[in-house]
Amino acid sequence: MDEDQAGAGSAYAMRVGTRLRAIRKQKRLSLQDVEASSTQEFKASVLGAYERGERAISVPRLQRLARFYNVPVDQLLPPDGEMSDVIDLDQEAASARGGDEPGGITIDLVKLEQQDDTEASMLARFLGSIQVQRGDFNGRMLTIRRDDLRAIAAMLDTSPDIARRKLEERGLRLHV
Repeated sequence: MDEDQAGAGSAYAMRVGTRLRAIRKQKRLSLQDVEASSTQEFKASVLGAYERGERAISVPRLQRLARFYNVPVDQLLPPDGEMSDVIDLDQEAASARGGDEPGGITIDLVKLEQQDDTEASMLARFLGSIQVQRGDFNGRMLTIRRDDLRAIAAMLDTSPDIARRKLEERGLRLHV
């Protein structure tokens, strides 16, 4: 491998590491938390080396880490393009909270997961697609925007106000 290839590999490993760290932090886990929760499958020192780009992670290991974080594998990889294309997850999450757009509602994903009916399954699939689109995998809550609420209302064949009320009645709306 020549020097240019080694440099490109190292740059990519750093970008992968940035994504790994962002997802871990979104899950509010320390390196030690991951080690303990994974029954030491992912050692803190090794995961830290992946996150710093000092070590390359194998595909099977990346798949196991994605399962551990409960995110699609492709979300652990950086988007194609230059480093500037990497999503700032903190900034993305702040805008997703509805601060920029009135009408945002925060959904309790834990409570939704506990509900077992057709409507809840449909909501879970839709909200899951929003999580993938935004790269938002904290797993506990998701703030939907006004347009997302309109889409939910269309799925439920009702108005946005009634959809908002239905979410409230199901105990899914968090007041943050």
